[in-house]
Amino acid sequence: MTPRHTLLPLPDRADAERLARGWLAQQWEVDAAALPLHRDARGRPRLTAPMQDVDAGWSHSGGHLLVACGEGLRLGCDLEAVRPRPNALALAKRFFHAEEHAWLAGLPEAGIVPAFLRLWCAKEAVLKAHGHGLSFGMERLRFAEIDGALRLVDCDAPLGNPRGWTLQEWVPMPGFIAALAWHALPAPESGAAIL
Repeated sequence: MTPRHTLLPLPDRADAERLARGWLAQQWEVDAAALPLHRDARGRPRLTAPMQDVDAGWSHSGGHLLVACGEGLRLGCDLEAVRPRPNALALAKRFFHAEEHAWLAGLPEAGIVPAFLRLWCAKEAVLKAHGHGLSFGMERLRFAEIDGALRLVDCDAPLGNPRGWTLQEWVPMPGFIAALAWHALPAPESGAAIL
């Protein structure tokens, strides 16, 4: 199933989790207070029984909240406000895979920050889905631009097969970029084997 997502206004000091919970409850037609949403030991949101097959995540930036959910998959999302980042190449050299840094360094100057933000969003979305976030290490997964879209082409074993990941990038509104990454969960085993 392709994940669903929305962009909500996030007023100053608003509770992002409360707003996310409200939207998720609406999507799954349950009362927000009854939504079995909890945080795991690393702080990742998790839905528990009877909704353990549903995954959800959210990200906020610049007064907006991106919320996503889907069934039968693990997902992560990221939202970034577009703003000048004069140190984008230095950050990429420090935190990204060497081949990603080389790609950015080879771009015309006007293209560096937009490409850096795309990579950042893509990486953060995958790492949020994985459940370890940025502490896993952004250099441990590598994206490449193929036919104008970023694709996960290599990653450390804990992230699984890079071909199993789907990445959706978009501009949710002027001045923002977003990424949603997901992979399908294995199908549940069905009863005993037939002999």
